Amino acid sequence: MVQITYVDAAGTPRTVKGEVGSTVMETALRNNVPGIDAECGGACACATCHVYVGEEWESAVGPAEPMEQDMLDFASDVRPNSRLSCQIRLKPELDGLTVTTPARQG
Repeated sequence: MVQITYVDAAGTPRTVKGEVGSTVMETALRNNVPGIDAECGGACACATCHVYVGEEWESAVGPAEPMEQDMLDFASDVRPNSRLSCQIRLKPELDGLTVTTPARQG
């Protein structure tokens, strides 16, 4: 299991555990984390699971692939550390990961 802290736009943290191999989005949905809509269910076909990866985690998470970068064009308030949570697969090295959800999705 990997621990993830989701911080909402107001600054409220919520820490949950996710299974290695699942995604940050799937873990949020399983744990009723607010702020991740995931309208396409993880198909990288929308931008409603947009998150900001904590600065200290950017290198461990890695960069977005071209398809994900294209979908981020549809997200609100994109930043250099923006990612789609459906594209971040959990691995042991991400234990303690922190992501922040934007004020609105889409």
